[in-house]
Amino acid sequence: MKGYFYIICIVLVVLVSCKDDVVPKPRAYLRLDYPEARYSKADIDLPVSFEKNKLATKLSIRPVQGSTKSYGVDLGYPNMKGTIYLTYKAIEGSKENLIAFLKDAQNFTQKHTIKADEIKEKQYINKEQRVYGMFYEVGGNAASQSQFYVTDSTNHFLTGSLYFYAKPNYDSILPAAHYLEKDIRHIMETVKWE
Repeated sequence: MKGYFYIICIVLVVLVSCKDDVVPKPRAYLRLDYPEARYSKADIDLPVSFEKNKLATKLSIRPVQGSTKSYGVDLGYPNMKGTIYLTYKAIEGSKENLIAFLKDAQNFTQKHTIKADEIKEKQYINKEQRVYGMFYEVGGNAASQSQFYVTDSTNHFLTGSLYFYAKPNYDSILPAAHYLEKDIRHIMETVKWE
């Protein structure tokens, strides 16, 4: 009698548990849709011009302390809580100045290796407009996700970096970082020296 009871219990367990296998659901990611970028020439009074995204609603220019030929340009994206900080520097014809500016730009990027998982660099060359530079994509929980510099190698030098007003959490800011990375590349591609 006990043997029949155990068999009936096993059959019931098998019948009840023969449903579809439980499959874990895929990870869900926050979907952030940003409008298609529309660009127009930035209204700045400097010997460099470029196109900026119309989403960059805050544009400010300020002289850099301690220098008469360096200016900071901030492109603010309030909806994304981020800013692209640009710095224009006049080389003033000295090869040593250019070398110092290049070292500063490269060292600034390398400071992020402490928190970065990786730093991808991509060279940019536009011989027609005399624009030469480097773009850095910083992966991981670094303070800045994208940085760049461009120069004409004789008179002008422009650097830029992207920062968000939030604790660096790469997964959370990744969609906005990718969107603004395209804006940075567009700035590099539309630079014209005056």
